[in-house]
Order: sequence, then structure tokens, then C-alpha cells
Amino acid sequence: MLLNTDDFRREARRRLPRFVFDYVDGAADDNSCLRRNHSDLDALTLTPRVLRDTSRIDTSIEVFGSRWALPFGVAPTGLNGLVRAGGDAMLARAAARNGVPFVLSTAANMRLEDIRATATDALQWMQLYVMHREMAARIVQRARQAGYQALVLTVDVPVSGNRELDARNSFRVPFRPTARLGWDLATHPRWSVSTLLNGPPDFANLADLGQSADSASMQAALLSRAMDRTLVWETLGWLRDHWKGPLLLKGVLHADDARAAVSYGVDGVIVSNHGGRQLDAAPSAISALPDVVAAVQGRIPVFMDSGIRRATHIAKAIALGAKAVFLGRPLLYGLAARGEAGVEAVITMFRDDLERNMALLGASQTEQLSLMQHGNRLGRSNLNC
Repeated sequence: MLLNTDDFRREARRRLPRFVFDYVDGAADDNSCLRRNHSDLDALTLTPRVLRDTSRIDTSIEVFGSRWALPFGVAPTGLNGLVRAGGDAMLARAAARNGVPFVLSTAANMRLEDIRATATDALQWMQLYVMHREMAARIVQRARQAGYQALVLTVDVPVSGNRELDARNSFRVPFRPTARLGWDLATHPRWSVSTLLNGPPDFANLADLGQSADSASMQAALLSRAMDRTLVWETLGWLRDHWKGPLLLKGVLHADDARAAVSYGVDGVIVSNHGGRQLDAAPSAISALPDVVAAVQGRIPVFMDSGIRRATHIAKAIALGAKAVFLGRPLLYGLAARGEAGVEAVITMFRDDLERNMALLGASQTEQLSLMQHGNRLGRSNLNC
């Protein structure tokens, strides 16, 4: 029986080849940042209020004029086709059915137009990596024409983090045969047969570049996270020439960067350390959240990802000022374990758990969670409703 994120994680580990599971589950260096994400969230407590009418629980929120059924969305994750063939579409469809946004990664394995076609009236955002500005401009143009409602620029990847598990597994796309890889594939026949029948995943949105040499070089750059390191605040003006809708920055941890985002006309920020996959010495996302919220002074919404494993973590983030959070690994564990049904099960698990915990906290609406005191920090971790 799969009852929580850890259960789905164990099932994903059983079903996936080691090199795929390590790619999804691993982080940078010693995994210290990943552990802080979890331990700092767990260290916070929530103090319930009693004798409040919680006969009806409303988990919805409004963001950029759209109504989300739940205060969380699907984070952009790359190479989902490696976890399960058609994984991007499975995540998108499950998100659409549950009224939450799906953020498609530049590193997706399906064309952005095909994903948009899965549910044209759904909440779908486009995440952007900038390896080459002309390439980025073309992706933004396609996203705009396809009807994506917001653009999420990831800003915490000037270079790839030191992901030692991937290095030990000689992980690369396309696969290169080794004895270790052969054994890994042989001991996971269901995954291997599916991948053989569907073909190895590639970065579909870069394959449209036309010239195969350009496509191959861009795909290699994306896998190695060889980004345009000349990207600076002033570059946002260039991006605004191509995108007029809501623009968010993902990977903000410093209050000064949050203030700069407001001054440069950014519409929202996502407090994130990339799930611990970049700088291992970075603070946990939840510990950075209060300063970022204070810095923007309510002028733009603040979101958070990194470390969310239970609905109580969502409540804690909202209590500290987040508008909503984004889920990454928990949904990928569900995708690996049970395909689209697994993604649906994880979303349902978080929804049911959130409704239960809101009732236990005495909060009948999501907004009431944000009325908790924001001044408490780790070490003084009692959040009062």
C-alpha cells in the first residue's frame, strides 16, 4: 500500500534502473542541501486553533487571474520520458484534471505544442533555460503561440551542480553501453522493454531547430547545463521583447535578488535551490522564504519548491508567506511507480492530506494559513494560526 511520498519513492526505486532513479533522486555533492530542505521543513511546527467552522474546506487560490483548485502545481522537471515513456503528457493531464498548473521544462521529451494540445484550457506554464539566446527566443515564441500562460526563467543554473551519482553511473543521453548499464537494464526488464519499444528520450523542443548539428549541440548543452553565463538582470529587457505575459524567476534565495526582481518588472519569484541539485552549501528553500517574502513587500507573489514531501510542508510554506508551492520528486516517484495513475494518486494524497490538516489547524480557506505569524524562524518554529 502506497500511503506517503516515501512509499512511492521506494516503489520508484524498485521499478527504475539504478541510473534513472539516481538521476531523479540524487542531488549535488554530499546531498547536504537536500537534507536541509527536509529537516528544516520538519523542524517547523503548526499550532492549531479550535472551535472554528471547518465543515467546508476551500483549498483554492487565485494566481494571475486564474483559479487553482489547490495551492500547489507541478514543477518543471526534465527527462520525464526517461522515467516513463510519455511522462510529460501524463503529468500534464493529471494536473489538468485536478485544476493545478503544469510547468513544462525546456528539457521535456515531448514538443511543447503537443503538451499544450493535451488540455488547451488547462493551466500550463513554460520553463526556460537559456543556452543560446536565439534558441531561447524561438522556444518563447512557440510557447506564446501555443497559449502557455506564464514563462518561468530558471536562474540558478549558470553551470550544472556536481551530481556525483550521475558521474558514477556514467549517465548521459544518448546511452552508451557499459557492462554496468547492461546489468542495470537486464535486471529491470519492464523499463528496458518499454524504452526499446518507444525509443530513447531526447529533448524534443530542441530537435525542432532544423539543422541537426545545431540540435545536437543544443541538446548536449542542455544535458550538461552549459548555460549562457552572460545572462544578467538587464537581459530581462530582451526577454520581455519576446514575452508579454507573466514572467517568473525560479531559483531566488537572496532578499536582494527578490528586490531586484521587483525593480526589473518580474511578475513573480520561486524560492528554490533546485531540490538541492545545484549548490550543496545553499540554504534550504523554507529558511530563505521569509526574507524573500519580506523583500517583495506583497508587490508580486512568492512561490516555493524544494523539499516538499507532505501537505503539512505546503501549509508551513504558505504560513511563511508563499502563495503556493511546486512539487517535483513526489510526482516523479508516482510516475515511476504507477504511470499516470501514480501521478493522480500522489496529487490526491496531497489534496486529501491538505484538507485534513487545514481542518485540524482550524483553517477553512487556504488564505487563512497565511494569517499565521511570519516572524518565527527555524529554531523558533512555532507558527500560530
